[in-house]
Amino acid sequence: MISVDDLVVAADDVTLLPATTVRCDAGQALIVRGHNGAGKSTLLRVLAGMRSPSTGTATIAGARISRRDPAFRRRVAAMIGLPPMASDLTVQDHVRLVAATWFGDRDTAETLATETLGAFGLDTLVRRFPHELSTGQQQLVGLALVLARPFDVLLLDEPEQRLDQERLEMVSDVLGRRRDAGASLVVATHSDLLTEQLADHVVDLGAHR
Repeated sequence: MISVDDLVVAADDVTLLPATTVRCDAGQALIVRGHNGAGKSTLLRVLAGMRSPSTGTATIAGARISRRDPAFRRRVAAMIGLPPMASDLTVQDHVRLVAATWFGDRDTAETLATETLGAFGLDTLVRRFPHELSTGQQQLVGLALVLARPFDVLLLDEPEQRLDQERLEMVSDVLGRRRDAGASLVVATHSDLLTEQLADHVVDLGAHR
């Protein structure tokens, strides 16, 4: 599903991502480790179509990466940083809107939104506004937003941010079920728990430097 060959990203003579080669098939999770600045987020941005490589190649499902391609946008979901949230929409409004945008059918969108919020333990917070949430709760809402849409590939940059141990274990369980259902996951993380519970493959970008 994901193929990266000798991928390098550089800017102004600074190497942001050293030469990297990785593979990840459908139903597998690739965990990307490394210190801050090693290139974890840069790799995810390339896979998300947010940044172009300097050299090397990256493909998803055998196709070139392009955010202008509707098939690519349908195939790849990404959370690289907390997504923006509207101050006058509730938690439920946000997730319903994402689901409705992708699925169209109101009943399907409503069901998916309810299930996704429930999976992250957000059932009691659906009527709250973003500014009324803790930072950990906002992180869970961000994850719910990216999971409330169809995807074959899920890209997550440090999903453990702002989460305590209990919530992190819940997130790991949700992501594991998506992987087991056939999605390809690429997760940049410092979390040993996510690495131990999810990883089919691990790449340590810090080892390249």
